[in-house]
Amino acid sequence: MLSRIADALYWMNRYMERAGGLCRVAATHYVQALDKDVNGSLTWKPVLETFTTCGANEIIALEHNTGASLRKLITDPNNNNSLKMIVGRARENARGVQDHITKEVWEEVNAIYHLMNQPSVDQRLMSYEALEVLDAITRHTVLYNGVTDITMSRGLGWNFMNLGKYVERCLETIVLTNKEYQRINYDLDNVQDIMQWRYLLMSLSGYELHLKTYRTANYNSNVLHQVLFNDNFPHSVAHTLGRAERRLQEVIRGNPMAENAALTRCFGRLSSKVRYTDPETLNNASLQQFLEEIRQDLQEFTLQLSRQFFSYV
Repeated sequence: MLSRIADALYWMNRYMERAGGLCRVAATHYVQALDKDVNGSLTWKPVLETFTTCGANEIIALEHNTGASLRKLITDPNNNNSLKMIVGRARENARGVQDHITKEVWEEVNAIYHLMNQPSVDQRLMSYEALEVLDAITRHTVLYNGVTDITMSRGLGWNFMNLGKYVERCLETIVLTNKEYQRINYDLDNVQDIMQWRYLLMSLSGYELHLKTYRTANYNSNVLHQVLFNDNFPHSVAHTLGRAERRLQEVIRGNPMAENAALTRCFGRLSSKVRYTDPETLNNASLQQFLEEIRQDLQEFTLQLSRQFFSYV
């Protein structure tokens, strides 16, 4: 497979996974902000800090304006990480590899792109229809995953696509988790009610699983265990790294070369750091460093992967 084809397939799935994550976070925050009795004066500041490059003054101007914040996150062409820009880049990658994806996959990417570019989207985001818009886009991203799963052949292209998906999902979980624990200064002894963790869990589609799985009231540690180590949770770091490892093994098997050993070791160090960490050792002093190390190691792996298979300098 040509490196440009592998690159496009990998990034198409990364962008589509990122689009789905952004939709979930925006929709969750929108709903949570309506429940002022539970959440108080919830602002858009943490979402804007995560998904935009806005400066401090611009965030202050936007954080209490739901419509303006949604437009910045969803349709603003000046925000390089807005949903519109992400979907546009996913479509460009899909268009360049139409011979390597199914007609159904291309049509779904194209459908999301045209949905995002409807003239009425901006106005609807400023009105009571905002949640309806977010839900419609979220359904399309879920449909994209389903269509991809049932129509794509399980070849090398499929492995690069899924490697991109799980790398992006893992990074999303790390970033959102770090943001939420930063809110309590990484103090696991600072007792929080489950309602205070609902935002993170719902953003990762894990709230119901948490209620069914964890029976104690130690929510700070329970949530941390779920998002980092629970292999039954599809968005946990442990689960996503496990799936990425399988896809990496298939990619390496299909592309035997001397550099594979170094790439395998790089991923192995990252995977082992999560797999063999005792959750009980993560405390107020070590949690922030642990999350940052995982993020940096994952970024180092993606850089090495790109250099090896996509001919990046």
